[in-house]
Amino acid sequence: MHNMKVTIAGVELKNPVMTASGTFGSGMEYSEFVDLSRLGAVVTKGVANVPWPGNPTPRVAEIRGGMMNAIGLQNPGIDTFCARDLPFLAKYDTAVIVNVCGRTTEDYCEVVERLGEEPAVGLLEINISCPNVKCGGISFGQDPKAVESITREIKRHAKQPVIMKLSPNVTDITEIARAAEAGGADAISMINTLTGMKIDVNRRTFALANKTGGVSGPAIHPIAVRMVWQTAQAVSVPIIGMGGISTAEDALEFILAGATAVAVGTANFRNPTATLAVIDGIADYMERQKVGDIRELIGAVS
Repeated sequence: MHNMKVTIAGVELKNPVMTASGTFGSGMEYSEFVDLSRLGAVVTKGVANVPWPGNPTPRVAEIRGGMMNAIGLQNPGIDTFCARDLPFLAKYDTAVIVNVCGRTTEDYCEVVERLGEEPAVGLLEINISCPNVKCGGISFGQDPKAVESITREIKRHAKQPVIMKLSPNVTDITEIARAAEAGGADAISMINTLTGMKIDVNRRTFALANKTGGVSGPAIHPIAVRMVWQTAQAVSVPIIGMGGISTAEDALEFILAGATAVAVGTANFRNPTATLAVIDGIADYMERQKVGDIRELIGAVS
């Protein structure tokens, strides 16, 4: 017998495996492949205060070791999300984490306040890789002062615990993590995608209409593990590790580096049941290694 339960900001998860935002819809899309009740949590696609159309196509490109995307956080908006997706998720015995996006601090806070009225929502994940329109389009997540400021403001409006999702496109990830913690973040999730570019040499044009896009998948895994390990040494709040997880071994690297939980993302596109394989693989590892409690592994490599 082994205990796989973990706790994030007072919310208990039956195991440490969740979905990464933007790769699992809002759960409904994968429910015929995955028993959502087996997951530690379902993390929804980003939700804004109004519908976002997203970027022009093409928006996805395959690369060696993963993929690139420039979806542009297309979503139907908070009204549709609360009317359609949350009632569906409430039917399952799993934690619900809603990813929130916005172009201004006010946009974020509007969504956060609305979600405070929804009992099905366990935690909020704040996507601060969105462009801050009031600061010339620079991402909120690239400026420590902006990170601390928006975190503090969101915490003023939030009824659920707040997870700040960090961008890896910075000089020092620990500086950003400390800023989120200083602003009152209850937890951190990392990493979001790395900015990249792919050129179609035959057509002599960009593979993505947006020119640049977010790189995800196995190629970024070692970078993500390094950043989680660095951040675990710098902050005391729980970390949700993600970036290129395809197997239980990938997930365990994050946990050993200091992550309390992990999120499976790009692997869902290749294998819709990837999350279940990771859960079962961690359980098998714990049995083989005679680990009675998953918490024995968190940060064991320091």
